Amino acid sequence: MRLAAVGLAALAILLAAFQARRHPAPPLAAPPAPPAQVDPTRAELARCQALGAAGAQDAGCLKAWAEQRARFLGVRAPAGERR
Repeated sequence: MRLAAVGLAALAILLAAFQARRHPAPPLAAPPAPPAQVDPTRAELARCQALGAAGAQDAGCLKAWAEQRARFLGVRAPAGERR
């Protein structure tokens, strides 16, 4: 009885090994490359997010939000308001 159980376990391991050789694991994907340039507006928006409600009174945050809004809407900012 024990001999049959050991034989069955060995057969299962052998079949699993054959199956693994037939279907190798796919290669791992390369990690995404970091962005080449850091957008200063994004950095400012991250700082404003960290400020929380105090960002509503911060001049830099107001300017960054206006620039981001203009970018999103596709509106060109006047020359005097550009960063």
